[in-house]
Amino acid sequence: MSSICPYLCPHGSARRPRMATQISHLTTSLPSSLKPFFRELQQAHTRIDVWKNIKNTSRRFLDALVDSTFQFIHQPILPSQSNFAPVDEIGDAVRITSIEGEIPADFPEGVYIRNGSNPLFGTLLSTESLFGRSSNIWVEGEGMLHALSFAKDAAGRWTLFYNNRYVQSDTFKLEKERNKPCFLPAIEGDPPAILAAYVLNQLRFGKVNKYISNTNVFEHAGRVFSVAENHRPQEIDVYSLETYGNWDVDGAWDRPFTSHPKRAPGSGELVIFGVDAKKPFLVLGVLSADGKKLMHKVDLNLERSTLCHDIGVTKMYNIILDMPLTIDINRLVRGGPLIKFEKESYARIGVMPRYGDADSIKWFEVEPYCTFHIINCFETGDEVVVMGCRASESIIPGPDLGVDKFQWFSKGFKPMTKRATCPDNIFEEGFFFSRLYEWRLNMKTGGVTGRYLTGTDFSIDFPLINDHFIGLYNKYAYAQVVDSAASSICALPKYGSLAKFNLEEQVDGTAELEKHSEDLVTVEHHQLGRNKFCSGAAFVSKQGDCDEDDGWIVSFVHNEDTNASQVYIIDTKSFDSDPVVKITLPQRVPYGFHGTFISKSTQCRYKYVQ
Repeated sequence: MSSICPYLCPHGSARRPRMATQISHLTTSLPSSLKPFFRELQQAHTRIDVWKNIKNTSRRFLDALVDSTFQFIHQPILPSQSNFAPVDEIGDAVRITSIEGEIPADFPEGVYIRNGSNPLFGTLLSTESLFGRSSNIWVEGEGMLHALSFAKDAAGRWTLFYNNRYVQSDTFKLEKERNKPCFLPAIEGDPPAILAAYVLNQLRFGKVNKYISNTNVFEHAGRVFSVAENHRPQEIDVYSLETYGNWDVDGAWDRPFTSHPKRAPGSGELVIFGVDAKKPFLVLGVLSADGKKLMHKVDLNLERSTLCHDIGVTKMYNIILDMPLTIDINRLVRGGPLIKFEKESYARIGVMPRYGDADSIKWFEVEPYCTFHIINCFETGDEVVVMGCRASESIIPGPDLGVDKFQWFSKGFKPMTKRATCPDNIFEEGFFFSRLYEWRLNMKTGGVTGRYLTGTDFSIDFPLINDHFIGLYNKYAYAQVVDSAASSICALPKYGSLAKFNLEEQVDGTAELEKHSEDLVTVEHHQLGRNKFCSGAAFVSKQGDCDEDDGWIVSFVHNEDTNASQVYIIDTKSFDSDPVVKITLPQRVPYGFHGTFISKSTQCRYKYVQ
């Protein structure tokens, strides 16, 4: 009996906790009128103690069940994937002395910071059990921040520091303390294994999956946050990279939080949303410009859970992407995948007044699409223009069961080809090929038109613009360009160059795989060089009254031949020229996701540490 319930003595008598004994002694010396109250207090404490022991015993039982039933397996890292492998925290910030070129005098002081996946235990993991196999997908892995700070003294001399650090989410600290993987992968794999992981993670930790916080970094009202859309943002110190904890807007936001909140033009309010696998599937919120109050929160009454990664804003509207990349627990129970791109399902784009509700959304039915990243949205006359990166297939989560995962990703990154016998937009290879696309939604007639703005000679993603033009008419956009050959070899995305789009200038051209002519926009390219790949590109605007494209692109760049990582600063007015500065970092920086530049002039509450 004692091995099952340690609250009982070996001889069967209940051991008295110290506090219960003290309460008992105190009761004997009290006035008779108070004794019933203290006896009740003693009984309540005993009940609480029993409940704690039951919970502890249950937790130990579940831990033992997982340890004996599930085997964690490290997913292999191929030589071509070497810079997707994690790195250790560097410790204290390191001063940078290897600088090729000269940092422009009018470059702003601040911090260039990028987020990305950095698995805590060396690699992404899979598990095998009597339920089957489940695996982390390639975008999972704990978030690690990489930051390069720029400070200038009164004489104009620059001082640069590099630092990196894990985002200390609640689940990161839990696994770090236990010093072993604890959460079972719960997205990709055999349906019984995913269901088992779903249930066991919830029973053991009160969470279905880890809070990875590995996707983006954003600033609002002088505060900086790390975020991934399966949980709320983590507030961080942009210089020390210390994690302060979850941000729930003083308890007003109790659900997941988009990786791409958008600041509304004019008001400075932050438009957010959260996707969940259960109803309500998508809830939209509007935060005050000072970040202190949730001004608006509304369920959009979607009929399905759509893995929506981005949101658009204009002066008046919020733009909702309802594409057929769905999360469906019922489908999982029936033996299908939890996340699936349903090519034959419907797709639409919603235009919603800033403070509207579900009934106020005007929906525009469009051809099925996969768009993770919006470039920009704006109003012009009766139309709302939406520009984004559009592909025919989703890179997340991966292939259907039974399909060779490496081969599927490898084929998806190849240049776009199509069999003559294939239906429209069903591609044998190159199905991840992502192009700049424009939808024009007529609010008066309900009509919609769409067209590609780039051809089939290069694929793009991770777009960016000058943030001062978010929600407004813009002339220029930028993006990372996929190296199709390198990506196909390693079956993971590598970006070998950058592109600048002049959205007002067009060149006549015919896209080979389209049936009609396209008016393609003009493009400039910045080539990084052989076996060099970028991640986390961000636009840094010059201060004061200047052109929209007057500034710099900053990006982490890794040289796979030398295994060295640098930060490039590229003049956007001379985009195809060599970088004005190359800054060599003290250690390798793995490929990651989104980056941003936090200017010191932003009214931050952080103090810069020289």
